[in-house]
Amino acid sequence: MGKENKRLLWRSVELEVFGSVYEPREDSFLLAENLRASKETRALDMGCGCGIQSVALALQGASVTAVDINQRAVKNTTQNAKRLGLGDKISAKKSDLFSALKGKKFDVIAFNPPYLPNQGKAGAALDGGTKGQELTHKFLDRLSFHLEEGGECFVVASSLNEFSGLPTNASKFGFSCKRVARKKLFFEEIGVFRLC
Repeated sequence: MGKENKRLLWRSVELEVFGSVYEPREDSFLLAENLRASKETRALDMGCGCGIQSVALALQGASVTAVDINQRAVKNTTQNAKRLGLGDKISAKKSDLFSALKGKKFDVIAFNPPYLPNQGKAGAALDGGTKGQELTHKFLDRLSFHLEEGGECFVVASSLNEFSGLPTNASKFGFSCKRVARKKLFFEEIGVFRLC
């Protein structure tokens, strides 16, 4: 631990980020700006971190289930939801991908996976495996069991993990995939992809 909690502003919303939780960056903000929901939406925030995607969805009226493998992230999301008056809209729990969601289906799923290739010591929040795609592949393998017919899934990918291959990979699992947003950074380009 040892790291101090931080506060950050997204739109007009102040979020607290626990020291041991992934701090939202350009990828998180790009995803949050491209999520669409309504009060009928049942949404899943996969890998919730501090809960920025959960908040973005709940503010649009969605009922959100937030999951993370990091128990501190679950606590962080829960705390932010309560502090922002969204405790009745956001429910967070510990889960390794879909492991704690047996039989549950969602209209919208948001996922900002670890996508940096072979970071090793960088920790679970950043390490996407040898090519930066391992966790995304595991996610795609189970996605059809948890996405409602006609539902949408939004996934972040990076040029550092050859995101141009995501549509082909998604099609192997039975999904169409289209990039809906992109942002060039100094050392990479990030994109938000819509799967359905």
